[in-house]
Amino acid sequence: MPNMSIYHAHYQSPGCIFKFNISLTFIAMRQKQLIFLVVSVLIVTVSCNRQAQPESAILKPVSYDQITMEGELLDRAMRNFDRLETDIYHPENVYPEIHHRTSVGWPGDKEGRVILGLVLQAQATHRTPVYLEELIDLIPENLNEEGYLGPLQGDTINEQQLSGHGWFLRALCEYYTWKQDEEVAGYIQTIIRNLALPTKGHHANYPIDQNERRADVGAASGTHQNVIGNWLLSSDVGCDFIFLDGVIHAWALFPDEETKELIEEMIARFMEIDLVKIKAQTHATLTATRALIRYFNITGERYLLDKAIRTFDLYKSMAMTENYENFNWFERPEWTEPCAIVDAFMVAVQLWTVTRNEVYINDAHNIYYNALGHTQRANGGYGCDNCPSGVHDPSLSVHIEEAFWCCTMRGGEGLASAISYSYFTHGDTIILPFYHNSRLEIGLDGRPVQLKQETGYPFDGKTTIELSSEAGKGRIPLKIFIPPWAEEFTATLNGEEIPVNSENGFATIIADAGEGTVVGLDLEMRVYQRENINKKYADSGTFSFMYGPLILGYEGEGTVTYAQEPTVIKSGIRSWTASDGKDQYLLSPVYHLLDERVSKESGYSKQIIFTHQNTE
Repeated sequence: MPNMSIYHAHYQSPGCIFKFNISLTFIAMRQKQLIFLVVSVLIVTVSCNRQAQPESAILKPVSYDQITMEGELLDRAMRNFDRLETDIYHPENVYPEIHHRTSVGWPGDKEGRVILGLVLQAQATHRTPVYLEELIDLIPENLNEEGYLGPLQGDTINEQQLSGHGWFLRALCEYYTWKQDEEVAGYIQTIIRNLALPTKGHHANYPIDQNERRADVGAASGTHQNVIGNWLLSSDVGCDFIFLDGVIHAWALFPDEETKELIEEMIARFMEIDLVKIKAQTHATLTATRALIRYFNITGERYLLDKAIRTFDLYKSMAMTENYENFNWFERPEWTEPCAIVDAFMVAVQLWTVTRNEVYINDAHNIYYNALGHTQRANGGYGCDNCPSGVHDPSLSVHIEEAFWCCTMRGGEGLASAISYSYFTHGDTIILPFYHNSRLEIGLDGRPVQLKQETGYPFDGKTTIELSSEAGKGRIPLKIFIPPWAEEFTATLNGEEIPVNSENGFATIIADAGEGTVVGLDLEMRVYQRENINKKYADSGTFSFMYGPLILGYEGEGTVTYAQEPTVIKSGIRSWTASDGKDQYLLSPVYHLLDERVSKESGYSKQIIFTHQNTE
């Protein structure tokens, strides 16, 4: 008689568990000593908890080589690029033994951030970096014997070393994706094998009890704090989860089961943190949020997206300043940090790509113009501001002239991302979520299409889009962002007004591109009063003036308080006048294009929070 055994097995893939009942029938024939194995799968059950969007539903930015940026955004990117090639970022001043004092204790951080900024800026601006290849060539001689930067990891895990290598991994991954350099692939895999994987099992014990950690400590550059268990902690609370983003990026390129287990251990611990109670650093929090979105786009696990949404909502309500910058830590409105502003901008756009919720594009416009647009300094670098509020200080001012040890480099990814996010495609549709002077060359359904955009946004709402194709006439659907701050909008096609409706914040226009088609858009933007964002730090009745996405402020002597509700009119291209019938004040945007006056040395200050006496 055959000998039958029944075995139960399961296989788990991202979001799904496959369960098998397998019967194995062994038939022994003694005379010939032959054994036959018959396998039959009796039952297969599949249970899935993932709700991945189909590939066709995901909005993707066009590639860098299809965009030629012009105007304000190009000016910003080029000025930042220039700064990234000044002496403090030359190869001989980047690697560990010669770090500036602010980078001490963060192996991999400066190296990663500057390489990442240069790699992305090079692609976004089509400019060849002077020092990038030398920075890459110097990597092997600066690695320790285990193949990563800094001291060898012992029994105590240096949170800042992991965090720094989050940026180093990100930089190497972006460089490898761009250049397909197999030596760089080897560096990535070695860092995962010798630095990341030995920490598996320890992230589950990452200290998240606010009573154990030191409170209200830390400088702008972050410093080592106490040791809890086998963790050497940082004042940048939660920066372990900056490492998570680099590990996920590496795993996406070179997947393996052990790294996946490490990723899910880290995510599970992040899910357990009370970010407000522990006073987590917002930069670390938002980088972790980007990591969750990155992992969601790979695995489709819905809980990752839900957590990303909840975390971003928490950040906006609890740790965002009145001009859309950030508190450096939850519950600590001391200063802002453009590293986190870049993260917030990227999170907003990335959440929009998977949810189609127009709220996130609104957020991205506000963050770009009022936060990124304010913290970039005249030299192209990025610095930190104060945290204006109705309770403490109604004015916006410069706190640190330039955080060249982190934020200037991080600005490279922020500006490159802004260029990348200028255009998306979905099927044969071109989507314009932002307005920038630019050119696009793209293939749609096998036919080349050229697009040229000229805009006065955000100072006026007039935009012209020229479409052409050498392949002759053909249908080109456009989806164009229509912001909620536009009171009215009109569209024309070759000079003739056409009816359009806005859905989910976007108007659809079908153009027929041949020798030339011109789409015109006119947004009638208004000045309005916006209630303060952060209710905990707002007095009753305080508000800010906005024109479109621009926060307007008063730059003058004293503090303005209106006797009654003021009337605001546009009095120039970049100026507005507010009058309450008694007094009249000139307002201007906090957004500026590399204005030298926005500096600590000049004593710059601009009131952005106002009140009027008859506010109920």
